[in-house]
Amino acid sequence: MTIILFIIILGIVVISHEFGHFIVARANGIHVVEFAVGMGPTLFHIDGKATRYSIRLLPIGGACVFDGLDGLEGETEKKKEQTSEKSEGIGRTGDSDFHPEFDQGGSFLDASIWARITTIFAGPLFNLILGVLIAFIMVGWNGTDLPEIQAIMEDSAAQEAGLMAGDIITNMDGEEIHLYREISLNSALNSKGKPMTITYERNGEANTVTLVPKYSEEDQRYYIGLMGSGRYVECKGLDILKYGFYESRFIVNNTLKSLLMLVTGNLNKNDVSGPVGVASYVGEAYEEVKDYGASAVIFTTLNFILILAINLGIMNLLPIPALDGGRLVFLLIELIRGKPMPPEKEGMVHFAGMVLFFVIMILVMYNDIMKIITP
Repeated sequence: MTIILFIIILGIVVISHEFGHFIVARANGIHVVEFAVGMGPTLFHIDGKATRYSIRLLPIGGACVFDGLDGLEGETEKKKEQTSEKSEGIGRTGDSDFHPEFDQGGSFLDASIWARITTIFAGPLFNLILGVLIAFIMVGWNGTDLPEIQAIMEDSAAQEAGLMAGDIITNMDGEEIHLYREISLNSALNSKGKPMTITYERNGEANTVTLVPKYSEEDQRYYIGLMGSGRYVECKGLDILKYGFYESRFIVNNTLKSLLMLVTGNLNKNDVSGPVGVASYVGEAYEEVKDYGASAVIFTTLNFILILAINLGIMNLLPIPALDGGRLVFLLIELIRGKPMPPEKEGMVHFAGMVLFFVIMILVMYNDIMKIITP
């Protein structure tokens, strides 16, 4: 069941990403050679009039291959020559043996600069859109957690600052608060116990206090001293859109803050997970909720899709070679220079980025396996 749920979760996230590239490329007149889900050897494929649709062995990624990208064949005459040699869908375009009908679009490199930018940007954008849609479903289904304090720990920083059960926290260190989990996130990320400025409402009046989190030797982290998980409420009508947006924003902020902590050294290798680690978390979550029925399993699955979709959308926008963000950097340089970078040089940069990416993936996967087999 862990494997099945993992494939479903990652499959939905990957398909949404590649579909974004695919649909915008087609709208911009760019020929999509192959739409692949998974990586590695092809297990199954269907040849359409213009595109091959493939399922590959490893369910850890996908690809939307554009004609002309990274040196794939893009000249009209060569495509016509390939078409004339077509026999029962067998031929060669780029790294594929597929011969499409070439009246379905042109080369990626021949498209306008804005067509290429929007095509590349569409993948991460569709991930973010998927995340928002899932958030709407989850909030409409299960409600949300309002940032209302339920209880205060004795002798805590919150008690000393005068906070009380029933207070509604609206701002922490200049950041607006809409969900209780945002309070928990900001508290957890305060790894050095820095003073925190908190604005809250009590009986309709706004108040602001500054407190200093207290360190727990047992847990080896700082706490502000709030207990509970906020006040859960059902959401209907426009509240579904409102709190669905806040839910999505929470995941975005969580991802960005985690990346910042990783860069600044406040997170270590054990705080990072790859496909093996994600599959492990999926399995653990399934074991925890399976006794509560199918609805609990579905809800948990949707939560994983929400988190991974937004994470993938943001990660792919990072300016790293081989990722969409890296390609967008080259396109923005072209927009500024008025001419493209030499394709062979750009291809070498992306190839180097891809090699580095796979090395990191192997290291992360090894670390994930060691965390599983080592108590």
